[in-house]
Amino acid sequence: MPLTETEWDLVTTWVRNYLLDTTDPHSQLAQYGFPPEFIGALRLTHVSADNARTLVHRSRTDIQGQLRLVEVLTTVDRLAVLPDIAKAGEFLARLREDVRAHAARDNFRTCVLKNGTEAFIDRQDLRETLRRFVADPHTFILLVDGEPGSGRSYTYNLLRHIGQHHGFRPVRVTLSRTATAAKVVRRLADFVADPQQGTAPIDPTELNDPLPSVDEAAHWVAGRATAVEERFWLVLDECDTLDPSSDVWDFIGQLGMAIYEHAAARGDQAPRLVLLGYGRSMRQLPYDLRGNLAWDTARIAEPEDLRAFFDQAFHESPPESLGTGQPRESAIATLVDAAVHEVLQATGANGADREGYMRRLCTAAEGAIRVYRSL
Repeated sequence: MPLTETEWDLVTTWVRNYLLDTTDPHSQLAQYGFPPEFIGALRLTHVSADNARTLVHRSRTDIQGQLRLVEVLTTVDRLAVLPDIAKAGEFLARLREDVRAHAARDNFRTCVLKNGTEAFIDRQDLRETLRRFVADPHTFILLVDGEPGSGRSYTYNLLRHIGQHHGFRPVRVTLSRTATAAKVVRRLADFVADPQQGTAPIDPTELNDPLPSVDEAAHWVAGRATAVEERFWLVLDECDTLDPSSDVWDFIGQLGMAIYEHAAARGDQAPRLVLLGYGRSMRQLPYDLRGNLAWDTARIAEPEDLRAFFDQAFHESPPESLGTGQPRESAIATLVDAAVHEVLQATGANGADREGYMRRLCTAAEGAIRVYRSL
């Protein structure tokens, strides 16, 4: 099970007090076996608190880095003699199990996310589209269409899950009818800022104009996202709520072109762009991007999709009380029938009220999963 934010705060405290409480942090990390290229990319100073945040932040970008950091902490003599070493050992065991689960499962096909509590139902086409999208550096803009209530925004949940296992971090800005390019740029600037330096001025010349042009702002965001150590996916959600005359449309096109140019120079380190609620009839992206697009169309889950979800979830984590062999299969089939019936009853079996239907469906499915795991 991944560590919570509170637990990572504790790890950061250990790193500050017992690993990087030194005047030569680079040599200290080398002594504990961190790879030279990893150490060389860290901007460390004489302030141990800042160094600890930097090391933890960088280590959390992939699951192997998380495991390596906590493994090192359990070997630090100053921590080993304290009661906290038991907690560090617990964290290590959980991360090792997380790595084992990661290696054993196809993360694109996972149906229960976020510590086994978040349902992600169906979207089989999206899962395969994302598999190809992650693997192909030349396809870096994902557009998700679909009718309102079909789960377009829900796509972000799967992106976060896959990002944990494939070394990228999706960051989302939710748009609205009153959104402006300036507001969107400032939100993205907060996400892509260097954690040591904070948010830099949007105008690199530091003139009084905070948004000199949409084109310059788009290149600034793409450049910042490319320069930092993390790999970012920039997610703009609810594109269909934008006013037709909004300058955000211009910014989206310019941002796509800026990523196109940074990808040519920096490859996969350049950010990806994900547009949720972006219909094929909306403002077209620049012509040069036509070969770099991937499309997915969200649809509302049907009862058979729900049945397939529960069948996979119950087979992947069967309670010991169900036994083995044919009796277990019969018990799981019975539980699947019961879960589907209860969830459809809770959400409205015909899904007539489409607004928020997928959200209600997932909430009810998560309740059924909790009941199942308590057996």
